[in-house]
Amino acid sequence: MIINKDLQFAVIGKFSYGWPKIQELRKLIPKQCELKGDVNIGLLSNRYVLIRTTLLEDYVTLLSKLQFYITQNYWSYPMRTLKWDPMFDPEEETSIAIAWISFPVLPPNFFGKEAIFLLASAVGKPLQVDMATQHKTRPSCARVKVEVDLMGDFPIRINV
Repeated sequence: MIINKDLQFAVIGKFSYGWPKIQELRKLIPKQCELKGDVNIGLLSNRYVLIRTTLLEDYVTLLSKLQFYITQNYWSYPMRTLKWDPMFDPEEETSIAIAWISFPVLPPNFFGKEAIFLLASAVGKPLQVDMATQHKTRPSCARVKVEVDLMGDFPIRINV
């Protein structure tokens, strides 16, 4: 159902101290957040906008940074991004975050994206491997960016 409504890469933008008009945000956010694909931005509630991206890369970009500053007419509006959830409640903070996890001393035959994603799924939802892992230029450690629930349990070790 979420995929059918173009919400699989949806992010909430939260403004705490004022914000530009929604027409301006539709122009400013894609440019200032360096988004590459198509973006649909709509007002969700008083201080929140729903940002629907078409690319996984843009979704990861939005959630990877703690805060963006949307600048207009010499004013800078801080915008935090949160993962959209069907049960979104503006009164509650989300426990979902993006984090890098490392696999030190991983054998080189496990450096394929599929293998690393399978290992990382023990921690959260894998999103992307870093460039050194992708190009196999750092054989001492593989890294992957994952979406994690900070309230969940994390394994200390994953045996291969």
